[in-house]
Amino acid sequence: MDKYEEIIKERRKLLKAHDYDAIPPEEWWEPDQRKDVTPPPLQKPYDSSAELIDLVDSKDIKVGRIPLYDAIANRKSRRAFTDEPLSLEELSFLLWATQGVREVDKNKVWTKRAVPSGGGRQPFETYLLIYQVEGLEVGIYRYLPIEHKLLLVTKNLPDGDELMNKAWFQNFIGESGVVFVWAAIPYKTEWRYSLVSYKDILIEAGHICQNLYIACEGIGAGTCAIAAYEQKVMDELIQADGENEMTVYISPVGKVSASEE
Repeated sequence: MDKYEEIIKERRKLLKAHDYDAIPPEEWWEPDQRKDVTPPPLQKPYDSSAELIDLVDSKDIKVGRIPLYDAIANRKSRRAFTDEPLSLEELSFLLWATQGVREVDKNKVWTKRAVPSGGGRQPFETYLLIYQVEGLEVGIYRYLPIEHKLLLVTKNLPDGDELMNKAWFQNFIGESGVVFVWAAIPYKTEWRYSLVSYKDILIEAGHICQNLYIACEGIGAGTCAIAAYEQKVMDELIQADGENEMTVYISPVGKVSASEE
């Protein structure tokens, strides 16, 4: 076996089910939940004095109410967007569809959301690079799913061309109205699942993004998920440290023309 086959074999371990009896002790650790360690916060903490931006309550959302069959049947990656901005209600719908909270555990161990998560740990934070959303200034925001509100991170947002360069010259990202950036905080899942966490985290990114695809179909919008981007640059953009929190997946969203629907 040459060195590349060895590398491939090692990388593929992430995709396999784990035989715990065969795992060397130095590669396994007892999860903190079993040690009665207090669970990490259900969402990344923020300054309680910060001004939050209201979104449309999920009960009041009227958009997106098309047959589920049609949304699934029409789902595809879309890379051509119009100049039409998203409405605040449409953005609220997309956020609710991807991370909306239905129930919070009284002991703060889990949340039940619009997407499944191992143990309800929900390791992802949602950041938004907002270019064209009615009623919102251009900037980088973080979604607070428990409050269903937005928190402004910074108004310092790269223009479309600069953003395209950060995503390996995929032009369509610079033409979108908003870019969803999902960053994982691994310890949220590690606290409960130890070595299993990393496979679980990557699976959950797919759950979230698929819901975004389906929800976009319901509002005459489109998206195309991107895994090719400059990791360090994207982490710095959303102010993640790249160690305890890091970008995993991004997905630009924009309105599409009637001929593209």
